[in-house]
Amino acid sequence: MTRPSHKVVVTGIGALTNLGHDAATTWEAMREGRSGISRIEGADFDLYGDRWDVRIGGQVKGWDVASVMEFREAKRLDRFSHLGIGAAVEAVRSSGIDFAKEDLDRCGVVVGSGIGGIKTIEDGVLVMRDKGPDRLNPFTVPRLMANAATGNISIRFGLRGPASCHATACASSGHAIGDAINYLRRGLADVMIAGGAEAACTPLCIGAFMVMKALSTRNDNPAGASRPFDRDRDGFVLAEGAAMFVLETEAHAKARGATIYCELLGAGNSGDAGHITAPDAEGAGAARSMKMALLDAGLNPSDIDYVNAHGTSTPLGDKAEVAAALRVFGDHARKSAGGRLLMSSTKSMHGHCLGASGAVEMIACLHAVRDGIVAPTINLENPDEGFDVDLVPGTARERPIRYAMNNTFGFGGHNVTLIVGRYRG
Repeated sequence: MTRPSHKVVVTGIGALTNLGHDAATTWEAMREGRSGISRIEGADFDLYGDRWDVRIGGQVKGWDVASVMEFREAKRLDRFSHLGIGAAVEAVRSSGIDFAKEDLDRCGVVVGSGIGGIKTIEDGVLVMRDKGPDRLNPFTVPRLMANAATGNISIRFGLRGPASCHATACASSGHAIGDAINYLRRGLADVMIAGGAEAACTPLCIGAFMVMKALSTRNDNPAGASRPFDRDRDGFVLAEGAAMFVLETEAHAKARGATIYCELLGAGNSGDAGHITAPDAEGAGAARSMKMALLDAGLNPSDIDYVNAHGTSTPLGDKAEVAAALRVFGDHARKSAGGRLLMSSTKSMHGHCLGASGAVEMIACLHAVRDGIVAPTINLENPDEGFDVDLVPGTARERPIRYAMNNTFGFGGHNVTLIVGRYRG
């Protein structure tokens, strides 16, 4: 029996990032090359004085959780769920979908989070140490579990279809969106909410990445700290945030008269099977993921006009990704050969949202194909030698984009690639 294969389209977008409290302002900041990196706030970071080598991050500041839920509900949830639900509420609103009119058995949720409720875990350990186990918050378990955002979004909208969570480090939301695409393609759902949420700007996470020497220590210049592909980079900048999308089969979206933003054409993923934190030096695993996505989409490398790079601002990661791009795209990517491919890293502006990265960066891909604008790589002043790719330094580039590729790579050797295309009706 032949399986059905439905076109998958995006009809709703939502975001909560350090660049903006909704998808529109997040994209506006990306387009304008504005940084959301700032000095970390919080009483926990005032402890230990100068033992903190890192005092910068991409915190979401000034957002009030009361805008999406009541106080009692908020107290039962970790911050990563707050952010995820907030982004999902916006995505549903922007899609115009009325779930009261839908078959809720055919509507589902897939969310990625690399770490989940880490602040709940940290707080729980301190309560255990200082007050004992009987003083733990009774909501500790449902707050900390990585699938809490998925579960609570499902409950919020009454969605009884496919529901799952991906926790594959920084590739988590890429896997989540790819999973949702496949549910829709195979006719197992009509509507999926998919994306990622992360709230890891916490003392334990900052401290752990700090002692790994993975983070930038440019505390005196937060806006200039995230420098993908620049030889003067000194590590990535940890950030929090969420982005969610309403995905539908084309037939379902057209039947209800939805506005369609773009089409999701392909997804690929692979494993490096090498080192638990370092990427394959030659980018072989990343290249396999990109080739798989191209095969899934039925496209040739020359069809891709823009790649949103994982581009974390680490020497090993940046080098491996450029090597992978040159391996896959050849002269189409090489500036020296007149290649037309554009590749940029929006992490230069919003930092590294870990498991939410792929979803946050999908906003840049979606608008690239919809608006014909490629977000820049800011702080790219001195590209590493051998980076023979147009990395869109400094300012956005206007150019018609037919197809955009979204790369996310994670510790453990996880690689995910998604392909977005202009919707042609």
